[in-house]
Amino acid sequence: MSSVNEKIAGKIRSIASSLLESGEVAAFLGYTTGSLPGMMQPYVARDAKEAENLSWSSFCVINLANYLPALLKSFEPPRRPNEPPPEGPLPKVGVVATGCWSRNMVVQIQENQIDRNRVVIVGISSRGMVDRRKVQRFVGNREILSMEEQANFLVVKGKDFEEKINRWDVVRDNCKTCTHPDPVIYDELVGGLSGKRDIPDRFRQVDEIEALDIEERWKWFQEEISSCIRCYACRNVCPLCYCPTCFVDDSRPQWVGKSIDRVDTALFHILRAYHCAGRCTDCGSCESVCPMGIRMRLFTKKLQKDVLELYGFEPGLDVETPLPLSTYKVDDPEDFIITNIKKGDKK
Repeated sequence: MSSVNEKIAGKIRSIASSLLESGEVAAFLGYTTGSLPGMMQPYVARDAKEAENLSWSSFCVINLANYLPALLKSFEPPRRPNEPPPEGPLPKVGVVATGCWSRNMVVQIQENQIDRNRVVIVGISSRGMVDRRKVQRFVGNREILSMEEQANFLVVKGKDFEEKINRWDVVRDNCKTCTHPDPVIYDELVGGLSGKRDIPDRFRQVDEIEALDIEERWKWFQEEISSCIRCYACRNVCPLCYCPTCFVDDSRPQWVGKSIDRVDTALFHILRAYHCAGRCTDCGSCESVCPMGIRMRLFTKKLQKDVLELYGFEPGLDVETPLPLSTYKVDDPEDFIITNIKKGDKK
């Protein structure tokens, strides 16, 4: 672990221990070391001793906002769906948040999934998380036995090899195009703030696909999802997927079939992407957990670009700014709905 990560991990453990020992929070949500090299797993510490298991590295790729609603509800008394929440103060939860994770928490606050007063957020400015698949491609089919993270390099070792890899070469695509690495809301800050990043070609991957004609775009989409096994890992890891009944599980009516037929699979990915429109912060968790390596992040990235161009809006930057698809203005763009037909034109 690099000295930078060691300092961050030590500070996280110190803050979490203090919060748990004082009783300010009932649990602290962070990361601990996983069972494989280059893997970190979400971890809930419930006392100061367990807080010593918390760690930090550039392999923390799963958005912790996904676990917050359920963790908070676990400290509430049971109630039926139509019953109001209990009155009086409820236990708080601590959580680590980078830029995109904190923006997802803002969206969750806006959609009444979490109560800001019940969350103690420990903010960390992200310098980009590492894509383990990129590391694996770099070393080929050789088995990785250890990964040591240095300031700007990864030292990857196996049974009969050792590779030194430039860290930025294997950083996740979403992190390379992230313009807001700093947490937007936090109660404690670990390290300094990086400030907004200027990335002129942040939608380059989307632009390349948009440049194709309609048949080529459809062919690209069909080929991209052709290996989908409908495991729903992308849905399960998404911090925006908290509908009581998902559209893929609904049977009255059945919106989409459950098979891996091309039409069913295409409908699932299209509907899921549109469900995230104006809400997705491009955290990349969906791609990270996909066992088939589908680049589904590009679907929501396209919609992120459209929302930015149409409404000048990026999700999660401000709690007070409503989500664009939850409001209406008389000057909202409507060219995609209404077409002015001149007299004499064929309808």
